[in-house]
Amino acid sequence: MRVAIGSDHRGYQAKEKIKAMLVSKGYDVLDFGADCASSCDYPDAAYPTCKSVVTGVSDFAILLCGSGIGMCISANKVRGIRAALCHDELTAEMSRRHNDANVLCLAADLIGEELMRRIVDVWLNTAFEGGRHERRVKKIAFYEDKEHEGDPPRSAPDKLKDV
Repeated sequence: MRVAIGSDHRGYQAKEKIKAMLVSKGYDVLDFGADCASSCDYPDAAYPTCKSVVTGVSDFAILLCGSGIGMCISANKVRGIRAALCHDELTAEMSRRHNDANVLCLAADLIGEELMRRIVDVWLNTAFEGGRHERRVKKIAFYEDKEHEGDPPRSAPDKLKDV
């Protein structure tokens, strides 16, 4: 299984630990940054990490920032992404079983290392249940497509770093 991982500066240390754990368990890991603890913007890591999932380059993704909220908001702007901010094993399990989440977002500043490892393990080892939940996930995709139907593409700012 190929897992993409990305963080901002606040999630950098936790990302490195999670990445090492994944590699030790045999996962193929694609790292989309940050590559150090210097200040950077979470959307810049969230976007390519999520694009790797929707294009099939990665099976799943994990995103980390201080609270997990910025990464989750950014991730859910990418069509086809169902990102879940999880804070314990139960939310990790339910996000996969009922919502078919394909991106796990974690709060590097708020969750301890051991709990974070357990969340990742549960999340990656929980399958989507389908059934009545499949209908709901399909509705999410339907409304997502409807929201973007006929939209002209937004142009990117000339200088993304200055936004």
